[in-house]
Amino acid sequence: MEALTISHVMLGVTDMHRSLDFYRDTLGLTLRQQIPGFAFLECGGVTLALSEPVARASQQLVGASVVVFGVRNVKATYGDLHARGVSFLGEPFNVDGTNWGANFTDPDGHILSIFGPEGQA
Repeated sequence: MEALTISHVMLGVTDMHRSLDFYRDTLGLTLRQQIPGFAFLECGGVTLALSEPVARASQQLVGASVVVFGVRNVKATYGDLHARGVSFLGEPFNVDGTNWGANFTDPDGHILSIFGPEGQA
């Protein structure tokens, strides 16, 4: 199985404009990409992703987060982890046309995700 590395840390935010003002303008992080409901900022070797949908999906609203593991083949990694007993929240899904994701939880309920190219079936 491919070694996992953290590629993104995703924070649930309730007001994207306010959060971008803080992370980009106050902290000085560089905005790499923004799509509806999401903003991706450079943070060293890890991308800090801000997500309004994650905040809406969380019972806590503020403080919701997702640790995202970058992989080269989402389908293969999904299969490997599923075979190891990981219970995914759903099938792999297309995120942005090129990259795919699949979400699961750790034993304490923290949301984790694999993210990267779809790979071969």
